[in-house]
Amino acid sequence: MEKMDKAKTALGEKIRSARKNAGLTQAQLAEKLFVSRQAITKWEAGKGMPDLENLRQLSSLLHISIDSLLDGGQAIDLSVTRARIDLDDYTYTRSIKGRWNKKAGKKDMAVAEKYPNAEIRALLGRQIPSKGEKIADAVIGYLTSAPFGIPEFLNGIKNAEKEFYLVSQAGKQFLVIVTDEWIESRQLAEKITEREFSIGNYSFVDCGIIRIP
Repeated sequence: MEKMDKAKTALGEKIRSARKNAGLTQAQLAEKLFVSRQAITKWEAGKGMPDLENLRQLSSLLHISIDSLLDGGQAIDLSVTRARIDLDDYTYTRSIKGRWNKKAGKKDMAVAEKYPNAEIRALLGRQIPSKGEKIADAVIGYLTSAPFGIPEFLNGIKNAEKEFYLVSQAGKQFLVIVTDEWIESRQLAEKITEREFSIGNYSFVDCGIIRIP
């Protein structure tokens, strides 16, 4: 346990130093990584640790190799958080507001298979436009009288194939994103209890527990 704590502390110090060298605040780094600012705070304080996918993104964003980040931290246990899926392996169809959605149902089954006996809640996710996108939207709207926000509309198209889930299992919570090809899980640094919440540059609404017969 002591070795693990020292490894987390060393990793946290390297993340903090690399972040500052990159000229980023904790909030800015959190937005780029699609995690909460509190998660960054815990990593840097040695009270939590990023998963493998976040380490890869940290390496790219902060221009520091994963080997350098983990030097002396072999005691840290990292699990792969992304896996390829084939939706043709699933058959469940979900009813959404009276309409049957076969693809969403198949993604429900993929999550249930990965997290058996867990509480799985469907989320409605929306990408929050950045400050620059909001300014661009205002300019475009002023010049063209567009009936919708251009950046928000494009973000909606980009995220159309994604289904979002909040999974609770064995005292841990995971934000799970399922696309047509991948299932990606991120353990949350703090427990979500609100019906509406934000993580990184996404806002979510809890749509209730999914029950697959």
